[in-house]
Parts: sequence; C-alpha cells; structure tokens
Amino acid sequence: MPTIAKTASPYPPLNVRVDTPQLSLLGATDDLLERLLPTVRKGVATVPPWPFDDPMSLYKDNPDREWAWLRGIWAGRAKVGDSFWRLYFVVVVDGEPVGMQDLVGIDFATFGTVTTFSWLGTEARGQGLGKEMRQAVLHLAFEGLGAREADSVAYVDNHASNRVSEALGYMPNGVSRSTRRGEAAEEKRWRLTRERWLKGKRDDIELVGVADCLPVLGIRSPRDH
Repeated sequence: MPTIAKTASPYPPLNVRVDTPQLSLLGATDDLLERLLPTVRKGVATVPPWPFDDPMSLYKDNPDREWAWLRGIWAGRAKVGDSFWRLYFVVVVDGEPVGMQDLVGIDFATFGTVTTFSWLGTEARGQGLGKEMRQAVLHLAFEGLGAREADSVAYVDNHASNRVSEALGYMPNGVSRSTRRGEAAEEKRWRLTRERWLKGKRDDIELVGVADCLPVLGIRSPRDH
C-alpha cells in the first residue's frame, strides 16, 4: 500500500511505525501533524454524543482548536520518561493521514499496562479502520513492548469504541464516572490480557524502529514484561 516517506529522526519514538495491510501508524512528526491539520481544522467531533473529552480539546473553535491540539502533542512528547509516556501516531491510509492513534504507559516497568486513545476524521469512518488501528497499536504494545495487559475506557454511548473493544477480546472491567464538556458522564471500562490477545494474534502486522525506542521508554527488554 502507498505510504508517506519519512526521514529518520534523532528521536527514536518518531521513527516507530506499525504497518498492516490496510494502514500504517507513523510516529507523529511535525510534518505529518501539519498534513493532518486540515482534518483537525474541520473538526472530528461536531455533534453529540461527544466521543471524548481530551485535554487537547478538539471541540474548541479555530484557531484555538488547532493550537491546543498541537500544544498537547508537543507537551506530551516532552513528558516521556520511565514513569509516564505517550506515543503519538498518525494513521495513514493510501498515503493520506486520516487520524491519530496514541499509546499510553504509566509506570509500565512495574505494571506492564497500556491504554489507548484514537480518533478518525469524519470521512474515514465506517470502513473498519478503527478496529484495524487498534489491532495495530495492540500488536506494538504486546509484541513490541511486552505489555501484560491493555485497558480501554469509553463513554457508554461511544458505541463504536465499545464495539471495537468487544470484538478484539477485551473483557468488561466495570464502570467509572468522568466529565464530558463539564458535565458528569458514565464510562465503560475494558481489559485485555496478554493471554487473550495471543489467541487472536495476527501474523500480518510489521513493527519498525521499536528496539531503538525501548530505552527512551525505560524498557530494558520486552521479555521483562
């Protein structure tokens, strides 16, 4: 499949990529973010029920929306360390950026747990890409980083995200309360263990640049997890 050529970065997380037959997850360089900016400018959440309430605040009016989005990613890059990291990936289909997929680890060396966050532009929805990009980032987490489990949280009315979790073998893990645009909202929690992931592990997903990224994340070896 056509992909966007990338020049190697001196910062290893930006060189990580995950390729599937349908799409690629590419480390979110400024060049890729710039190419994705028109999608953010149009808005990826425009009508209720609101799918997320992220600190990057994609609900703001422009140009505050795009500024907040960029600042959030730049700030997240700077916070990467042993106790917390967030890897940002641009989702690329047929050479075009269509959304983002993030992978978050908190005290990963101790717990081996990751969480995910993602969004797609409105024109890219309804094509099965949400499931494919989640499978791609889970392959990175379990196969590349040695994760023990993956958690997911979605508002109870975010049916697309909840369906993806269920289809990929996550098990219900209770409910929690959060806020959404300043109002209380209920969330559904999901948990996927390494053992359940292995039952559906794919052999057509390729990882690139992971080994060089491990020291940045405080991971000595994926086998440690």
